[in-house]
Amino acid sequence: MSVSQQCLCGVKYLMFVFNLIFWLGGCGLFGVGVWLSFTQSEFSSLPLSFPSLSAANLLLVAGGITMVTGFLGCLGALKEQRCLLFMFFLILLLLVLIEVTLVLVTHIFHDKLDSRAQKELKEDMKLYKSEPGLEKSWDSVQKMFKCCGVTNKTDWYNVLNGTLPSSCCSVGTDACVEGWPEPCYQKAREWLLNNIPSVLVFGVCIGVVQILALVFSMLMYCQILSVEKHLG
Repeated sequence: MSVSQQCLCGVKYLMFVFNLIFWLGGCGLFGVGVWLSFTQSEFSSLPLSFPSLSAANLLLVAGGITMVTGFLGCLGALKEQRCLLFMFFLILLLLVLIEVTLVLVTHIFHDKLDSRAQKELKEDMKLYKSEPGLEKSWDSVQKMFKCCGVTNKTDWYNVLNGTLPSSCCSVGTDACVEGWPEPCYQKAREWLLNNIPSVLVFGVCIGVVQILALVFSMLMYCQILSVEKHLG
């Protein structure tokens, strides 16, 4: 076995291992997304701007794409096919660029994104009495987080003619006057931030594996070209 073939064999198995880790990471992200979707299933009628619902869908999409990309990388490494490796490299590079862009946009425009999400939720509140599913979702949110309204309890005044829904009160009676003082958007956001740190650390680890997989895919692609040239 020539030196080029030995290098190719080493890079091949290293790339396979990294892509297997990458694929398992995608399974983990997808699993957390499914768990979050089930735990928040009572909120399904709310807009996707609701923090926990947005996170669930984002994890499902990210996990699914990561699983497919990792599988493609493993297949490309085992088959030693330049076409598969090149496709894997392009998809993974695009995925990394999208992730970096999303992180930067979220960090820079997080205040505007929060304001827009709150505005969308307030508009959605107007259908509280006409949509039974939406009414059930809002009641579940307010009972679970012990909150009232999107930004404060006065959000309900224009919707319910100066009154509050019973789910805004701890007693749960029809006549709710005081209501919970905490806003639901902030409470849901805090809940998400308190429960998501481990996922974020996991995401950073996946990001490192992505970079390494990119490097090894290019190395393997170059090694295949070198071996083909040598054999030719």
